[in-house]
Amino acid sequence: MGKSIRIRRGYDIRLEGSAEKTSSALPLSDVIALKPSDFPSFLPKVLVSPGEEILAGQPVFFDKDRPNLRICSPVSGEVAEVVRGEKRQILEVRIIPDRETTRYLEFPKQDPAGVSRGDLLQRLLDSGVWNYIRQRPYGLIADPADVPKSIFVSCFDSAPLAPSLGFVVGQEPENFQAGLQALQVLANGQLHLGLRADPADADLDESVLRGIPPEHIHRFSGPHPAGNVGIQIHHISPIQKGEVVWVVHPQDVLVIGRLFREGRYRAQRTIALTGSCVARPQYFQMLAGQRISDLTGARLQADHCRIIQGNVLTGNRSSADDFLSFYTNQVTVIPEGDQPEFLGWLLPGFKKLSLSRTYFSWLAPNRVYRLDTNTHGEERAFVMTGQYDKVLPMDIFPVHLLKAILARDIERMEQLGIYEIAEEDFALCEFVCTSKIEVQKIVAEGLDYIRKEG
Repeated sequence: MGKSIRIRRGYDIRLEGSAEKTSSALPLSDVIALKPSDFPSFLPKVLVSPGEEILAGQPVFFDKDRPNLRICSPVSGEVAEVVRGEKRQILEVRIIPDRETTRYLEFPKQDPAGVSRGDLLQRLLDSGVWNYIRQRPYGLIADPADVPKSIFVSCFDSAPLAPSLGFVVGQEPENFQAGLQALQVLANGQLHLGLRADPADADLDESVLRGIPPEHIHRFSGPHPAGNVGIQIHHISPIQKGEVVWVVHPQDVLVIGRLFREGRYRAQRTIALTGSCVARPQYFQMLAGQRISDLTGARLQADHCRIIQGNVLTGNRSSADDFLSFYTNQVTVIPEGDQPEFLGWLLPGFKKLSLSRTYFSWLAPNRVYRLDTNTHGEERAFVMTGQYDKVLPMDIFPVHLLKAILARDIERMEQLGIYEIAEEDFALCEFVCTSKIEVQKIVAEGLDYIRKEG
């Protein structure tokens, strides 16, 4: 059997607005946009021109540094425009989708378990599906020239208002199984899955895991960030310097499975619309690149809200006019926190969340909160408080590592575990930080620096 691990350090932020387990399909937007900014360190070179007709699965742009990495269109239709910014930087490629029927670039249907690793890898590259496989360290699209130590899939998400991955996978169990089989081949048998240990919390039908060796199925219990794939890697197979681990989200496993079972790149995603500003939080089927307004529309019950692509800890600020990013699985809408508060922290704060005992809300540990975006303070001196250690379930010294990053001390960063972390793993540290330090930004800068200079 695989490992059973209890995560003790962390914190579950309970918020209003979790999604009901109902799903409906959204009609296509009038325009679909692909954004190179969704892919870190990607230098795009456009392959299409305005007015050109394209198929779903046809390459739209590729990476100048790694030309075999190509981003493909999720729809068929006509290329509308290539939106450029300063110095002709490519911001978006916009496509007007076909309204009647989507035309696909077709591939042979195959059982991935019977395909050689080289052929399978080439199929993923040719179809554009390879871009759903990312690597640790650095959080970039995986390099197909690498042979990873292992591949990890976290089958649950513990973040605030996170979508139920069991519900999402349960809509296409056969495609999920096919995707896992493909990853088994890519990983040379070293595919590891992380599941919830408590049957009451687990919503994944484990029959979809047939064919995965029991010793590679690991069970985690405890608070967030137990569902983070980086935390699971740390406890199962820590990353050392020179090693590479690939990670795949369960939604992306479905896309891989569709490629082999259906013979086409079908980029549909099930998006959880969540948050206290949503009238009826639920799931919607849509494509990456659709307008956010198609999702939010008349479903918001307040005007002064913040739209976040992702969860409240790690997501990116967005707007109704923006387009759904490539890796987004959740859209959260919460109140803006830009209104002054009378007496502030001097009030008892029965409805205010605090990890310390600053407010009396600690007497109700299971309370569900309606939080806004107010950070309740500005950046201050970066001091040692011990707060980070209470919410980061990794055997590293977080403050020492962050200060090594700020000092650009590569040797010290390596000694303190820079290769094991990603921004999302430090999100709770940023949430609890008394100094209001942008911890995730520092981590991102450190990873980018050591990738270029290390």
